[in-house]
Amino acid sequence: MQTMNPLDASFLHVEDSVTHMHIGSVGIFEGPPPGPGEVKAEIASRLPQVPRYRQKVRFVPLALGRPTWVDDPHFNLDYHVRRTALPAPGGDDELRNLVGRVMSQQLDRAKPLWEMWVVEGLDDGGWALISKSHHSMVDGVAGTDLMSVMMSTEREPKPAEPDGWKADPEPNSVELVAHSLALRAASPYEAVRTVLSAARGPRRVSRKALDTARGLVNLRSLLNPNPHSSLNGPIGPHRRWNWARARLSEIKQIRAAHGGTINDVVLAAITNGFRELLLARGEDVEGRVIRSLVPVSVRAKDQHGVLDNKVSAMFAELPIGIEDPVARLGAVHEEMQQLKSSGQAVAAERLTALGGFAPAMLLSLAGRVGTHLPQNSINTVTTNVPGPQKPLYLAGRRMLEAFPFVPLGGHVRVGVAIFSYDGGINFGVTGDWDSAADIGVLCRGIEHGIAELLPSPAEPEAGARPEPEAGARPEPEAAEPAAVTEQVPAD
Repeated sequence: MQTMNPLDASFLHVEDSVTHMHIGSVGIFEGPPPGPGEVKAEIASRLPQVPRYRQKVRFVPLALGRPTWVDDPHFNLDYHVRRTALPAPGGDDELRNLVGRVMSQQLDRAKPLWEMWVVEGLDDGGWALISKSHHSMVDGVAGTDLMSVMMSTEREPKPAEPDGWKADPEPNSVELVAHSLALRAASPYEAVRTVLSAARGPRRVSRKALDTARGLVNLRSLLNPNPHSSLNGPIGPHRRWNWARARLSEIKQIRAAHGGTINDVVLAAITNGFRELLLARGEDVEGRVIRSLVPVSVRAKDQHGVLDNKVSAMFAELPIGIEDPVARLGAVHEEMQQLKSSGQAVAAERLTALGGFAPAMLLSLAGRVGTHLPQNSINTVTTNVPGPQKPLYLAGRRMLEAFPFVPLGGHVRVGVAIFSYDGGINFGVTGDWDSAADIGVLCRGIEHGIAELLPSPAEPEAGARPEPEAGARPEPEAAEPAAVTEQVPAD
């Protein structure tokens, strides 16, 4: 048995009939599609490296402890790796509609919390892989590590040896309660150990305390809702999904011409996307900002490959009221610089850590209260994850592109995820089916936001591949390493 940490458990506790807390991705691969069983065989060969994929969640009776991961004695890979096909003509619209339907379905809590869908019938002869995993299993960075494990950097990897896995006996309710009480009895020792550690490093603890206090003061702004916006309101259980594309080379040109960081340029493009969306809806954007939750990784360098959540958050105010694209980028850069020095991410991470001392029942209640802040306190979520900058393969086929999926919750009707892979920076936009039928406007606005910041049309080098038109699938290319997000140290 392995007990969840407080943050992992919170993603289970906030889930309800309309808030589905799974994250995911859509990979588009070169053709032809793999034959029956090929993808399943490759996934089966890598399961020994990902024990969590054969474990399910057990809840402790009477909420006397946090949920626990246990082996699933009835694990069946056929249930988790599925196959489907697009209706004709098999274009981008059909694929995006399928992703929206798949992501609208809650994962079965009686089984390991993940699925993969092999999708045939793409109009160009290729195929896609839709992947979804519950957020209690992985955060974005760990999900990127997982992608590297489940796929290969070689077209023809060495075959893996069968591992002969056998599930450990599943604990009964009495054993779950006993395990939970034993952990609670051990907590005084952990508290003493923490105090002793603080005594050994008083200057470091004092610095953390000051950072946390400053961050808590800055977090008070969340209690002040923004003006009413169509971005907020009740949501239903169904989702829409769309995408936008950019190239890392373009982002670097913009950074070189106007300053800031790669992350600033990406957020400025998203700001323009929301500006165009709200203008298309007839809303006044003059002098306005929208507030976005920006997840921040607090994963230490030696924690990569560990499947749990190591995230905190900052709350950025994106200046949709600024029309000039360069001035908008400058305002975003200034906002992000202030946030990094505000201590918000430190304070949010400390508050999460305090959950380790709270009874599981209170943790469950707190998770639900967190989704009921003033309705317009947070307008959207913008999560940015760096992915592998070299080609990955599955079943001998190269993955050409990868797009992320971010869940919605509370009163947030639109969310944006960014994922970098093999020279591309791709945006996945999730919308509530009932209230965000126009998220395509947001996606095109993101692409416009990048295009208008480019200093001038670059002359292609001899033999260089021309940049794809907006919305077109690029051909594969080699890419230089890049990290899209800035990471906040864990300590």
